[in-house]
Amino acid sequence: MSTPEDGPADPGSVRSERLLLAAALAEAGPDAATKCAGWSARDLAAHLVVRENRPDAAPGLVLSPLSFYTERVRRRAARAVPFDRLVERFRDGPAKFSLYALPGVDKNANGVEFFVHHEDVLRARPDWEPREISPELEEVLWRRIKIARFVLRKCQVEVTLVQPDGRALRVPARGRAARGAVRVHGPVGELVLWALGRRDVADVRLTGATDAVKSLTETGWSL
Repeated sequence: MSTPEDGPADPGSVRSERLLLAAALAEAGPDAATKCAGWSARDLAAHLVVRENRPDAAPGLVLSPLSFYTERVRRRAARAVPFDRLVERFRDGPAKFSLYALPGVDKNANGVEFFVHHEDVLRARPDWEPREISPELEEVLWRRIKIARFVLRKCQVEVTLVQPDGRALRVPARGRAARGAVRVHGPVGELVLWALGRRDVADVRLTGATDAVKSLTETGWSL
């Protein structure tokens, strides 16, 4: 069985973020609240295990008509598997038969997932403080932030995510009748959290016409 101390020296690796998330879940306990759709730590741990080890439930993660089955499998795992075992299984990584065990898939598919869920656990605490993330992890997040174009696809304003160093990602408005443009400023970790629906805890600054900002803030989305 692996432990957080078994992780690689590279603090920005996805493996390291996996171990940190597992440690945060274990410390929080099964009934702790998270910032993920009202889930408890137990719910989140079950999601992480099912996501990597139940390929039959994978389609429901992206296809709404199939989400009922994925949720059924997740709830069953949350009820049937002890919380400590769920955390251990997640910490140890995907089974050999899992797509996530293929070379390169872990880095490409899990960087944003683990970072966001780690923050879901940490930022649900009343005394939470922002943590420092390594330049390596920042680069992983920036390479994957294009997911915002999918998550924000229903927004009727143009959104541009802007890092402090000036790098930016433009997300076109839905359809041709854009209701203005909004720039969202912040470090890449905060931009990722904001784009994936954690707007109440993401430290970002919005600039643009008042009507455009209002339209964007009134639009609901999450992932």
